[in-house]
Amino acid sequence: MFNRTSISLFRLVWKNSKTKFSTQSLFPSARTTWTEQLEFTGKHSYEPIPVYRVLDRLGDVIKPEDDPNLPSDVLIKMYKDMTILGIMDKVLYEAQRQGRISFYMTNTGEEASHVGSAAALDPSDVVYSQYREAGVLLWRGFALQQFIDQCYGNRDDNERGKNMPVHYGCDALNFISISSPLGTQLPQAVGSAYALKGKNRIVVCYFGDGAASEGDAHAALNFASTLNCPIIFFCRNNGYAISTPVSEQYGGDGIAARGPGYGINTIRVDGNDALAVYNATKKSRDYALSENKPVLIEAMTYRIGDHSTSDDSTAYRSKEEIRQWSTNDDPVAKLRYYITSKGIWNDEKNKEWLEEAKKEFMVAFKAGEKKHKPHWEILFEDVYKFTPEHLEKQMAYMKQHVEKFKNHYPVNEFDGK
Repeated sequence: MFNRTSISLFRLVWKNSKTKFSTQSLFPSARTTWTEQLEFTGKHSYEPIPVYRVLDRLGDVIKPEDDPNLPSDVLIKMYKDMTILGIMDKVLYEAQRQGRISFYMTNTGEEASHVGSAAALDPSDVVYSQYREAGVLLWRGFALQQFIDQCYGNRDDNERGKNMPVHYGCDALNFISISSPLGTQLPQAVGSAYALKGKNRIVVCYFGDGAASEGDAHAALNFASTLNCPIIFFCRNNGYAISTPVSEQYGGDGIAARGPGYGINTIRVDGNDALAVYNATKKSRDYALSENKPVLIEAMTYRIGDHSTSDDSTAYRSKEEIRQWSTNDDPVAKLRYYITSKGIWNDEKNKEWLEEAKKEFMVAFKAGEKKHKPHWEILFEDVYKFTPEHLEKQMAYMKQHVEKFKNHYPVNEFDGK
């Protein structure tokens, strides 16, 4: 026990200490300092996290040293992929309205966040996507015919017609199949990243501001931080989670502010600037790979189209707001200006390319529409390695049912077996 002499001696040592021992707290739960000021800490205490950009809204490079100076073929592919997304959106959106496919979600306004990030990744990196990152898959080599076959759920759909349209997936391209439940891919992605530690690969997990409000997002961030997982969390903050504006989703400084709270290095980037997204993703990948630690990227962008074909966004935002974003900060136009200013693109090339891309897409579209659906028996496959007895009974019953009532079903539209 302390006596008066030992306490006095302790006070003297404390007062005269020249080490950090006198200013830092000793709690194991936080590295911090003491203060005698009783006041709240909140978003009023510090400036918002800034948005990194390379191009201004017209497409001019602001600081030459930030220009990644990508090869001409890479820049042209980035632009072409971004314009193909626009063509795909227009045709397939109208196809849904005509009853030719059941569902669709557009990418308009967010093309730079897809292509800019995809270009900075290695093909071996594993992608966990949400449902608005078609450009990432396009960059990796997913063919137009594959996109269309999946949306039609026909016999050549590599998901065998068992997933919703625009819920793509491709093992060969390290792109995990998309699921509709919001946010479930985040903790799954962290598990994959943990398994890939030390294997010279990382995981990239895309999600929206709406998914960031799910509990899975917080669990994923914390697990990735405490387990030191090589993963990039890529949040597309496009202003709305279906019909809910971000103002009703969080009271803090966006999604980026959560990164430091979980001990994760964070970048907020202009999601409408393909070059800025490229730089941010490349830097994040290098860090995640070398340090085996996570990074959070918040790409600030805007969803021009409706959330999906089941949505009418004018019910919760004005047409004027949509028009302003469509004209004032178009990511495709911005990149087109940039590559034109470099002398590797011009109006004539642009016209030729758009005509070629439209023809190519329509050929694939018409082919996909004519293909049969998969045989109905595959409904009972792919869940179990060996079909259990109860499913065997159900399939036998269905065979009898279809045979008996085949005149009432479009059996001619399905493959035989």
